Amino acid sequence: MPPSFDDALRERLNLPLPGLEAQLRMAPRPRLTWNPQGDPPLRDAAALILLYPREGSWWLPLTVRASTLPHHTGQVSLPGGRVDPGETLEQAALREAFEEVGVLPTDVDVVGRLTPLPVPVSHHLLHPVVGVAARQPVFRIHAGEVDRLIETSIAHLRDADTLRVRQSPRYRGTAGTMDVPYFEVDGAEVWGATAMVLAELLAVIGEIA
Repeated sequence: MPPSFDDALRERLNLPLPGLEAQLRMAPRPRLTWNPQGDPPLRDAAALILLYPREGSWWLPLTVRASTLPHHTGQVSLPGGRVDPGETLEQAALREAFEEVGVLPTDVDVVGRLTPLPVPVSHHLLHPVVGVAARQPVFRIHAGEVDRLIETSIAHLRDADTLRVRQSPRYRGTAGTMDVPYFEVDGAEVWGATAMVLAELLAVIGEIA
Protein backbone atom coordinates (compact mmCIF):
# COMPACT_ATOMS: atom_id res chain seq x y z
CA MET A 1 0.00 0.00 0.00
CA PRO A 2 1.42 3.41 -0.95
CA PRO A 3 2.07 5.82 1.95
CA SER A 4 -0.58 8.39 2.82
CA PHE A 5 -0.06 11.97 1.71
CA ASP A 6 0.87 12.93 5.28
CA ASP A 7 3.50 10.19 5.55
CA ALA A 8 4.89 10.80 2.06
CA LEU A 9 5.19 14.53 2.76
CA ARG A 10 6.85 13.89 6.11
CA GLU A 11 9.39 11.58 4.49
CA ARG A 12 10.12 14.06 1.69
CA LEU A 13 10.63 16.94 4.12
CA ASN A 14 13.27 14.88 5.92
CA LEU A 15 15.33 14.69 2.73
CA PRO A 16 17.42 17.52 1.24
CA LEU A 17 15.04 20.31 0.19
CA PRO A 18 14.84 22.18 -3.13
CA GLY A 19 15.78 25.31 -1.17
CA LEU A 20 16.89 28.55 -2.76
CA GLU A 21 16.67 27.25 -6.32
CA ALA A 22 12.91 26.71 -5.93
CA GLN A 23 12.37 29.87 -3.88
CA LEU A 24 14.02 32.04 -6.54
CA ARG A 25 11.39 31.04 -9.12
CA MET A 26 9.05 33.52 -7.40
CA ALA A 27 11.59 36.08 -6.18
CA PRO A 28 11.35 39.72 -7.27
CA ARG A 29 14.10 40.66 -9.72
CA PRO A 30 16.38 42.25 -8.63
CA ARG A 31 15.92 40.84 -5.15
CA LEU A 32 16.79 42.56 -1.88
CA THR A 33 19.33 40.29 -0.18
CA TRP A 34 20.77 39.98 3.33
CA ASN A 35 24.49 39.82 4.10
CA PRO A 36 25.10 37.94 7.37
CA GLN A 37 28.58 39.46 7.66
CA GLY A 38 27.57 43.11 7.38
CA ASP A 39 23.83 43.49 7.94
CA PRO A 40 22.02 43.49 11.30
CA PRO A 41 21.01 40.03 12.57
CA LEU A 42 17.58 38.73 11.64
CA ARG A 43 14.90 37.79 14.16
CA ASP A 44 13.28 34.38 13.90
CA ALA A 45 9.70 34.20 12.65
CA ALA A 46 7.60 31.12 11.94
CA ALA A 47 4.70 30.60 9.53
CA LEU A 48 2.31 27.70 9.20
CA ILE A 49 1.56 26.10 5.85
CA LEU A 50 -1.60 24.19 6.74
CA LEU A 51 -2.70 21.65 4.13
CA TYR A 52 -6.17 20.12 4.30
CA PRO A 53 -8.33 18.09 1.89
CA ARG A 54 -11.20 19.79 0.10
CA GLU A 55 -12.97 19.12 -3.20
CA GLY A 56 -10.47 16.49 -4.31
CA SER A 57 -7.39 18.65 -3.81
CA TRP A 58 -5.18 19.90 -1.01
CA TRP A 59 -5.87 23.45 0.14
CA LEU A 60 -4.15 25.99 2.39
CA PRO A 61 -5.13 29.28 4.05
CA LEU A 62 -3.55 32.65 3.37
CA THR A 63 -4.25 35.95 5.09
CA VAL A 64 -4.45 39.55 3.95
CA ARG A 65 -2.53 41.40 6.63
CA ALA A 66 -4.41 44.11 8.51
CA SER A 67 -3.71 47.77 7.71
CA THR A 68 -2.77 48.41 11.37
CA LEU A 69 0.25 46.09 11.36
CA PRO A 70 3.78 47.59 11.25
CA HIS A 71 5.16 45.42 8.41
CA HIS A 72 3.85 44.16 5.04
CA THR A 73 0.51 45.94 5.48
CA GLY A 74 -2.19 44.66 3.14
CA GLN A 75 0.02 41.94 1.70
CA VAL A 76 -0.97 38.30 1.45
CA SER A 77 0.93 36.06 3.84
CA LEU A 78 0.86 32.73 5.61
CA PRO A 79 -0.38 32.73 9.20
CA GLY A 80 2.68 33.46 11.28
CA GLY A 81 4.79 35.89 13.26
CA ARG A 82 7.77 36.34 15.53
CA VAL A 83 9.03 33.47 17.67
CA ASP A 84 8.68 34.24 21.39
CA PRO A 85 11.45 33.39 23.89
CA GLY A 86 11.33 29.74 24.88
CA GLU A 87 9.17 28.69 21.91
CA THR A 88 10.09 26.18 19.27
CA LEU A 89 9.44 27.13 15.66
CA GLU A 90 6.54 24.67 15.56
CA GLN A 91 4.98 26.10 18.72
CA ALA A 92 5.26 29.63 17.34
CA ALA A 93 3.68 28.70 14.00
CA LEU A 94 0.78 26.90 15.68
CA ARG A 95 0.23 29.75 18.16
CA GLU A 96 0.18 32.36 15.42
CA ALA A 97 -2.23 30.32 13.29
CA PHE A 98 -4.57 30.00 16.26
CA GLU A 99 -4.34 33.72 17.07
CA GLU A 100 -4.80 34.88 13.48
CA VAL A 101 -7.29 32.43 11.97
CA GLY A 102 -8.51 30.24 14.83
CA VAL A 103 -6.86 26.96 13.82
CA LEU A 104 -6.66 24.65 16.85
CA PRO A 105 -3.12 23.32 17.37
CA THR A 106 -4.58 19.92 18.28
CA ASP A 107 -6.07 19.67 14.78
CA VAL A 108 -2.68 20.01 13.08
CA ASP A 109 -0.18 17.22 12.43
CA VAL A 110 3.18 18.94 11.95
CA VAL A 111 5.13 17.02 9.30
CA GLY A 112 8.26 19.13 8.83
CA ARG A 113 9.74 22.43 7.69
CA LEU A 114 10.77 24.05 4.45
CA THR A 115 13.96 26.07 3.92
CA PRO A 116 14.32 29.20 6.09
CA LEU A 117 14.01 32.40 4.07
CA PRO A 118 15.62 35.75 4.97
CA VAL A 119 13.18 38.68 4.70
CA PRO A 120 15.50 41.70 4.90
CA VAL A 121 12.77 44.34 4.55
CA SER A 122 11.30 43.34 7.94
CA HIS A 123 14.56 41.98 9.43
CA HIS A 124 13.20 38.45 9.95
CA LEU A 125 14.33 34.94 9.12
CA LEU A 126 11.13 33.14 8.13
CA HIS A 127 10.85 29.45 9.05
CA PRO A 128 7.99 27.75 7.15
CA VAL A 129 6.43 24.94 9.21
CA VAL A 130 4.29 22.42 7.31
CA GLY A 131 1.23 20.86 8.90
CA VAL A 132 -1.65 18.68 7.72
CA ALA A 133 -5.25 18.68 8.98
CA ALA A 134 -7.69 15.82 8.47
CA ARG A 135 -10.43 18.20 7.32
CA GLN A 136 -11.06 21.84 6.45
CA PRO A 137 -10.76 23.90 9.65
CA VAL A 138 -13.44 26.24 10.94
CA PHE A 139 -11.60 29.53 10.52
CA ARG A 140 -12.15 32.53 12.80
CA ILE A 141 -10.07 35.53 11.79
CA HIS A 142 -8.63 38.05 14.24
CA ALA A 143 -9.72 41.42 12.89
CA GLY A 144 -6.76 43.24 14.44
CA GLU A 145 -4.28 41.16 12.47
CA VAL A 146 -6.16 39.88 9.43
CA ASP A 147 -8.35 41.79 6.99
CA ARG A 148 -9.37 38.74 4.95
CA LEU A 149 -8.87 34.99 4.79
CA ILE A 150 -8.09 33.45 1.41
CA GLU A 151 -8.24 29.72 0.77
CA THR A 152 -6.47 28.34 -2.28
CA SER A 153 -5.71 24.89 -3.61
CA ILE A 154 -2.44 23.33 -4.66
CA ALA A 155 -4.12 22.63 -8.01
CA HIS A 156 -4.79 26.34 -8.48
CA LEU A 157 -1.23 27.32 -7.58
CA ARG A 158 0.07 24.76 -10.09
CA ASP A 159 -2.07 26.17 -12.91
CA ALA A 160 0.11 28.10 -15.35
CA ASP A 161 -2.59 30.77 -15.72
CA THR A 162 -2.26 31.58 -12.01
CA LEU A 163 1.33 32.78 -12.41
CA ARG A 164 1.75 36.42 -13.43
CA VAL A 165 4.53 39.04 -13.47
CA ARG A 166 4.18 42.77 -12.93
CA GLN A 167 6.56 45.69 -12.70
CA SER A 168 6.82 47.59 -9.44
CA PRO A 169 8.99 50.35 -7.96
CA ARG A 170 12.07 48.93 -6.28
CA TYR A 171 12.42 48.75 -2.51
CA ARG A 172 12.52 52.02 -0.57
CA GLY A 173 15.75 53.92 -0.96
CA THR A 174 16.53 52.51 -4.42
CA ALA A 175 15.63 53.85 -7.84
CA GLY A 176 14.13 52.02 -10.78
CA THR A 177 11.68 49.14 -11.12
CA MET A 178 11.68 45.40 -10.51
CA ASP A 179 9.87 42.44 -12.02
CA VAL A 180 7.59 40.84 -9.43
CA PRO A 181 6.29 37.30 -10.06
CA TYR A 182 3.06 36.53 -8.22
CA PHE A 183 0.25 34.03 -7.90
CA GLU A 184 -3.19 35.42 -8.76
CA VAL A 185 -5.46 34.04 -6.01
CA ASP A 186 -9.04 35.15 -5.43
CA GLY A 187 -8.37 38.64 -6.75
CA ALA A 188 -5.21 39.05 -4.65
CA GLU A 189 -1.53 39.04 -5.59
CA VAL A 190 0.60 36.57 -3.62
CA TRP A 191 4.18 37.71 -4.03
CA GLY A 192 7.47 38.21 -2.18
CA ALA A 193 8.41 35.88 0.65
CA THR A 194 5.03 34.13 0.66
CA ALA A 195 5.26 33.31 -3.03
CA MET A 196 8.85 32.10 -2.59
CA VAL A 197 7.81 29.75 0.22
CA LEU A 198 4.91 28.43 -1.87
CA ALA A 199 7.27 27.85 -4.81
CA GLU A 200 9.35 25.50 -2.68
CA LEU A 201 6.21 23.81 -1.36
CA LEU A 202 5.03 23.13 -4.92
CA ALA A 203 8.42 21.69 -5.81
CA VAL A 204 8.25 19.31 -2.83
CA ILE A 205 4.64 18.25 -3.41
CA GLY A 206 5.34 17.77 -7.11
CA GLU A 207 7.68 14.94 -6.17
CA ILE A 208 5.07 13.00 -4.18
CA ALA A 209 1.61 13.85 -5.62
